[in-house]
Amino acid sequence: MRFILNKNLKSLVLKILILIFPLLINQALAQDLRIKISSGQVEPLPIAIADFTGQEGKANEIGRKISEVISNNLVGSGQFKALESAAFIAPPTSPSVRPNFTDWSPLGVKALITGSVKSINNQQVEVEFRLWDVVAQTDLIGLRLIVDSKAWRRVAHIISDEIFQRLSGDSGYFDTRIVYVAESGPQNKRLKRLAIMDQDGENHQYLTDGSFLVLTPRFSPTTQEITYLAYFKNEPRVYIFNLETGQQELLGSFPGMTFAPRFSPSGDKIIMSLATKGITDIYTMNLNNQKVTRLTNNSSIDTSPSFSPDGKRVIFNSDRGGSQQIYIMDSKGNDVKRISFGKGRYATPVWAPKGDLIAFTKMLKNKFYIGVMSQDGSNERLLAEGYLVEGPTWAPNGRVLMYFKQDAPIDDGKSASVNLYKIDITGFRETRIITPSDGSDPAWSPLLPN
Repeated sequence: MRFILNKNLKSLVLKILILIFPLLINQALAQDLRIKISSGQVEPLPIAIADFTGQEGKANEIGRKISEVISNNLVGSGQFKALESAAFIAPPTSPSVRPNFTDWSPLGVKALITGSVKSINNQQVEVEFRLWDVVAQTDLIGLRLIVDSKAWRRVAHIISDEIFQRLSGDSGYFDTRIVYVAESGPQNKRLKRLAIMDQDGENHQYLTDGSFLVLTPRFSPTTQEITYLAYFKNEPRVYIFNLETGQQELLGSFPGMTFAPRFSPSGDKIIMSLATKGITDIYTMNLNNQKVTRLTNNSSIDTSPSFSPDGKRVIFNSDRGGSQQIYIMDSKGNDVKRISFGKGRYATPVWAPKGDLIAFTKMLKNKFYIGVMSQDGSNERLLAEGYLVEGPTWAPNGRVLMYFKQDAPIDDGKSASVNLYKIDITGFRETRIITPSDGSDPAWSPLLPN
């Protein structure tokens, strides 16, 4: 096997200083800026994002790029509407300069972002920003970072997260990555490689060379590691890949078929399904001693297990009731209950990071759907549909889902197109994620460590 190593992300961000500026905020007015994104279509909050300035108070190339990424992140979330820069009357020259709020109020702007990028030496820059409440005419929060000059894109994601959290009251998800299965080639000889990228599709990199089949990559919630399934010499193997060191570890080879390994919330266990002698059940493996424990023992097919955020419960899909449905049990395999009772079949359940929702794939009348339901199976909502739509994965704030869609088969032997998409849990603003080749089975990382 050959692996292409990722750079150590920690080496990019050399020093981070978070400065919470004096908050002269009228709390009642500041609260008006909060947006709620739990249900229904949200009216985007009008904001202005000035180009980050350089040494002499003028915009520079890196400053413009940082502003552009921040704008793309916030607007792409569907919660914000950015004012065109051409409408700016007097762009601020520095984040330390108090804006003339009378210039911004007539434009309907509710929040203003200003910033600067200053060179410290050949390798480092200082990036600073402030978020201003135009209504209350005061600053809300500020951030200053001293970083490697090559880390400007990640700085933009960190700043985006700070702004998103301050204005929405929810944590951000922009400083994250996506691992997925990159696909290419004809249908009868499909090449599948592990690939990784930033959540916005940038900094794309292949992790494997395609010499073996890879499936179901999943992030650890505690470290920068991925577990995945590989077929090496036609034998199913479960691996862990460390993104910071590039090292990979074989957890084990299993007879029969192995499906969908996934980390526990504590990161010290893997949960998966194994098929032996025609029976598929759910097992856990302790990563400290590689001890395997069987959780289900049923003549049905039990698969696609996912832990609850507190690690006390497990959801999975099973045909034990005659059709493929979602079930819940405790972490030891006891107290099994069915929770899906809608029409059709259900698969690939995944618990949201907050524990309030469960995402799933649904099959009904020759169509596939991505949906969410409450943890007891109530309040089911379908968000996306298509010929084949599968593999939901949650952003770390539990407010955005990513999944993949496959087009209908093509008769000439070519593989149908497969692409990644994301959508917020209100069911609005479905967006395709552009990748170099086809992509399937995405997994969303936690927020990256500083």
